Amino acid sequence: MNTKNAINYVKQILANDCSGHDFHHTMRVYRLALQIAEQENANLQIVQMAALLHDVDDVKLSPETYADKRNAVKFMKKSGVSDATIETVCRIIDEVSFIGTDSVVPSTIEGKCVQDADRLDAMGAIGIARTFAYGGSKGRKIYEPEIKPLLNMNQEEYRKNQNSTSLNHFYEKLLLLKDMMNTEAAKEIARHRHAVMESYLEEFMAEWEGEK
Repeated sequence: MNTKNAINYVKQILANDCSGHDFHHTMRVYRLALQIAEQENANLQIVQMAALLHDVDDVKLSPETYADKRNAVKFMKKSGVSDATIETVCRIIDEVSFIGTDSVVPSTIEGKCVQDADRLDAMGAIGIARTFAYGGSKGRKIYEPEIKPLLNMNQEEYRKNQNSTSLNHFYEKLLLLKDMMNTEAAKEIARHRHAVMESYLEEFMAEWEGEK
């Protein structure tokens, strides 16, 4: 697979996204996944393909192609990728998402690298920005004290939980990610990004209560 062609393809599909799942998100995941993969001695070609294509059929962005990974499969076939490799990449894409208590540990080291990279981009300063961008795109409130976070949701509950707030998302997902990392390289990065989010939430609540 030609990397430049893949990057152009992803840019074409995600260029206009304003929900935090844009082209730049994919490129950050791509770079992080390769960085982790090198430390884990994973297959770089597989990681590269899965990281670049992981959001082109995302259920939140393209529900009509999600089930059969139509966009990813079409591109890989056009690029001459073998059926076996296509199957491997699609399995990684299937396993990458956070879906509450139904989230899975990927079955391959390549999948673990991509999942870790995707989750790391949901953390830290950029993760905070993406949370509010996504919430705004879905008409969610920033914070509503009367709406409490829902914990321990399964896949169906997590995906149907559309009436939550952006701040609740930290407790329903983001603060859980540090302890869900698969690789040592990701765990180290996650510790720092987790601390950034904790500090932000502390500051947010202090300002909300008028303490600062």
